[in-house]
Amino acid sequence: MRGPWSPGEKCRGFAQPMWAYLDCFSGISGNMLLGALLDAGVPLQVFQDAVTSMGLTAVELKVSSVTKHGIAGIYVEVSYPEQHGHRYLHDILEIIDAAGFEPSVSSKAAEIIRRLAAAEAEAHGTTIDNVHFHEVGAIDTIVDVVCAVAGFHYLGTAEIHASPVQLGTGFIKSARGILPVPAPATLNLLKGVPTYSRGIEAELTTPTGAALLTSLASSYGPMPAGRILETGYGAGGRDLPIPNLLRLVLIEPLREDSSTAGHKPKHC
Repeated sequence: MRGPWSPGEKCRGFAQPMWAYLDCFSGISGNMLLGALLDAGVPLQVFQDAVTSMGLTAVELKVSSVTKHGIAGIYVEVSYPEQHGHRYLHDILEIIDAAGFEPSVSSKAAEIIRRLAAAEAEAHGTTIDNVHFHEVGAIDTIVDVVCAVAGFHYLGTAEIHASPVQLGTGFIKSARGILPVPAPATLNLLKGVPTYSRGIEAELTTPTGAALLTSLASSYGPMPAGRILETGYGAGGRDLPIPNLLRLVLIEPLREDSSTAGHKPKHC
């Protein structure tokens, strides 16, 4: 991992605003996004402070460097004691509200959690207030969502863009039984988003990953034109026929009166 830096000061000499591009060639999950943020320069302390602020004292973030098909990345595991029972939407929102985050972090995290709950409710024929956060893991969900929002807040990214999203195929076991890949909640969240699958038998995009992506990204397509400031790779846990990585690219967007011609890149 690189860093630490102050927000917006990762690469002096580049003008702001800074954009982020999520390259989802192997899908997206919450822990993959956390790993990519760490690898791109967000200090681990940002995530640890967020977890502490929510009173999740038994939660530990285990971070390791891994390689996937020769590409180095960061793998993040959210470790906590065995949980019994379920949390509902109001329980999670109360945890976020009581943490004392900056309003922009609290509101965005709450928005993502609500969208995830609505997608699960639609998929399973229930109401948003009766959704049990168990199959995606309540603690995992809270930590992934809040830390991702806190990470982008730390970086000070003005806009977030994304590639089309690879979904995977096959089946997964859940608390409700066997589900097809992509999971129904994932598809609900990705309505209107360009997606594809190239026959990888794995859940590449999870409901939490889809909720984060569609709540944060403002457009989908090729990487925007600009000067690359930094890249980060967040790893998934499985070894796949393709690199199981999410790539995060930080970009200084080109101004309307500038072009790449005749400009030498500056280096951090």
